[in-house]
Amino acid sequence: MDRTSKKMVKSEEEWKRDLSEEEFYILREKGTERAFTGTFNKHKESGNYVCAGCNSLLFSSEKKYDSGSGWPSFWEPAEKMNIISESDSSLERIRTEVLCSNCGGHLGHVFEDGAQPTGLRYCINSAAMHFQKVENSKNK
Repeated sequence: MDRTSKKMVKSEEEWKRDLSEEEFYILREKGTERAFTGTFNKHKESGNYVCAGCNSLLFSSEKKYDSGSGWPSFWEPAEKMNIISESDSSLERIRTEVLCSNCGGHLGHVFEDGAQPTGLRYCINSAAMHFQKVENSKNK
């Protein structure tokens, strides 16, 4: 499927029906959860983080690290085509906002003070994601 031509479009009422209040606030109203309160900040299971709005693959636990910022942090997306960025000047300084390319949901921000090998810190709201555990093939 060509993701650039097929975008998920829903009305505000549909989003409110399909998302929790917190997910709607983060994804659709560009909110931010309080630091150190998100489910995935200290989460250590192996798996993938998908968009809470549309289930697009966003990040892998293999690229997650503890940045100390209070939000789940990743040094690179799992699928770069599923992430887009835009300039955000909402807090009197310019930041780079990170959005889901499929549904347009606000995920968080990316900063250039992150871990190697990229030096990036994708600082993502837990409420913008769902986790999908990946079974370890060695344990089967």
